[in-house]
Amino acid sequence: MDLDRSKPVWPQVADELRRRLDAGEWKAGERFPAVNQLAAELDVVPSTVQKAVVALREEGRLYTVLGRGSFVSDAPEQ
Repeated sequence: MDLDRSKPVWPQVADELRRRLDAGEWKAGERFPAVNQLAAELDVVPSTVQKAVVALREEGRLYTVLGRGSFVSDAPEQ
């Protein structure tokens, strides 16, 4: 993933994660990768990925279970 570091990075990360969700990389009900894992993969700091995950959760694409992590929602809210 090529990031434009002259612009805020977390929206770019959120766009990439949306694209991957839409492509079916993670199925509904499946556990979403950990923030630290995605941060290492995308070469960004964990707080950047966390902001992107919060945005996806607010969109209804992910949900979080306390102590278990984030999971892919059945159907995103439109």
